[in-house]
Amino acid sequence: MKNALSLFLLCLFLVFGMMNAHGQQPREMLRQKTEQQLKEILEASPALTGLVAVDLTSGETISFNPNVVFPQASAIKVPILLEVYQQAQAGKFKLTDLRAIAPENRVGGTGIIKDLPDTTSFSIRNLAVLMIALSDNTATNTLLDLVSMASINATMQRLGLKQTRVQRKMIQAAASGRGEENISTPAEAAKMLQLLYKGEFLNKAASAEIISILQKTNRETSRLAAGLPASVPLAFKPGVLNGVSTEWALVLLPERPYAVAIMENYKVPGKAERVLEDVSAVLYQYYWRLGNATRYGTYVDPKLIK
Repeated sequence: MKNALSLFLLCLFLVFGMMNAHGQQPREMLRQKTEQQLKEILEASPALTGLVAVDLTSGETISFNPNVVFPQASAIKVPILLEVYQQAQAGKFKLTDLRAIAPENRVGGTGIIKDLPDTTSFSIRNLAVLMIALSDNTATNTLLDLVSMASINATMQRLGLKQTRVQRKMIQAAASGRGEENISTPAEAAKMLQLLYKGEFLNKAASAEIISILQKTNRETSRLAAGLPASVPLAFKPGVLNGVSTEWALVLLPERPYAVAIMENYKVPGKAERVLEDVSAVLYQYYWRLGNATRYGTYVDPKLIK
């Protein structure tokens, strides 16, 4: 009798388990379909590409080459921004303090300060905004003098980001030629974005202010934006070097926000020029559907989805 009861209970367990698995199957199939689409895009490119996308609602991650180290170009300005806020929080300076622009830090490339010869100082907060919104290299070099590369790297280490390193100032071709690149991985970039979104970098107020600065970046410089409706808010920082493209972004889709870190190197000029754009379109379609459909694929009011 006891054996019969045990067998009966086992059968019930298996039946309910199969019903539950069947109920979850459509979303798992959608995820697999999305991953296949992304794989085809990345494999068609001659470049090496790393990608991490994180569902900020569930924590689910889609990744390809997540731990490969890539040069970051201007995307490295995000860790610099974090260190500025870290040191301000520690009382080393106030964000309203003025900082002089040293002549040696006035460099070319992106930004506006190089074209303002009569302006000799800015508040630290304004330098931070210029560093991100206009990718100002002069502002970046000035902030690097303020907080130091060693301190940035120590903070990254404390956060468990062992591969993210700032190793040179902006517009230093000789240092770049020696391999002294500013580096990170898709997984570590995505982790920083998650910390900010969750309000876990320093505190909620500091995290929110950093996100608001990232939202000031000129949207026309985002390749990920090409795969999104214009109405979807984006907090991001891109970077470009010869043979390299990167972008770190919080896609603040109301129904299903997500973080994306995508990085390319060894690019071949004129080939696979729309990888970031195509990846972004696939990810948007995936997360929009998750945010607007039940687990069986019926579109309903997102407020009703559980």
